[in-house]
Amino acid sequence: MKYVSLPDNVVRPLPFYLSMEEYVARRYSEELFFMWQVNPTVIFGRNQLVDSEVNTDYCRRRGIEFYRRKSGGGCVYADMDNIMFSYIVSCDDIVTVFSSYTSRIASMLGTLGVDASATGRNDVLIDGRKVSGNAFYHIPGRSIVHGTMLYDTDLENMTMAISPSGTKLQSKGVSSVQSRITTLREHIDMAVNEFKEYVRRYLCDSLIELDDSDVAAIEEMSRPYYTDAWIYGRNPRCTTHLTRRIDGVGEFCTDIELKNGVIKDINISGDFFLVGDLDEGLLAPLRGVPYNRESITAALAGVDPDSVVAGLRRKEMIDILM
Repeated sequence: MKYVSLPDNVVRPLPFYLSMEEYVARRYSEELFFMWQVNPTVIFGRNQLVDSEVNTDYCRRRGIEFYRRKSGGGCVYADMDNIMFSYIVSCDDIVTVFSSYTSRIASMLGTLGVDASATGRNDVLIDGRKVSGNAFYHIPGRSIVHGTMLYDTDLENMTMAISPSGTKLQSKGVSSVQSRITTLREHIDMAVNEFKEYVRRYLCDSLIELDDSDVAAIEEMSRPYYTDAWIYGRNPRCTTHLTRRIDGVGEFCTDIELKNGVIKDINISGDFFLVGDLDEGLLAPLRGVPYNRESITAALAGVDPDSVVAGLRRKEMIDILM
């Protein structure tokens, strides 16, 4: 695996690093990895509603930035003590990509004497508590995994900046964000930079060095991430709002605009993992369809929801809408 490095040590806003992933994924065919850190930032998934997932008032008061990413999954908080990992590979199978990557991270932690395990869809745990959570998205021919490695963090900011739904907390049997996470600092006696160097040596055997022209191109790519249209997203005027959680798949919040009993517009948000185009693959076939189970079932007859949302079956998709 090759490590991708920048020509300087400047701390940049989160959109830069998200764009850097896509930039190097499109330019290089090798298996790639790099690490990055940001000033206090909340990162929420492509299909999440910012007002449901982010305590925007608290973030604005505390100078915490918040951005939408292209991958699915849940909302996370990052700061300079929370190391972000980016992994890029030429494989389209989400299960294979996550399993290979999280197992490798857990094994790396094991060499430091940490009893870590890869579990669930996308997490690495220590003693049953999350130290790393990851998300995934495709570009043609390439898959990008990015996520946290929680060396340390400001727990007050983490708790207050993210407002996960009661359904999500209840489903995990916990009452707070803090009770679900642990930090590496509790388990290893290494400075953060020493740990980063160890990770790089363990995972990577060669180097790709970007230059100033690459940085300029990445900054240009990052511009759409800063727009209100991308951060706040689009939702139909809602006449029907439904929320449902499917174990092993994620939480789904469906907003449907109806006119004379027909679906005029529809949007689905949540922390599920996209592996295809949500609008074209699942939502477009439903617009203009009468809002009843028989019509919706017929409209989705030729659709494979699992090709759009990882693990989602057709019957579950219909149940989400009803």
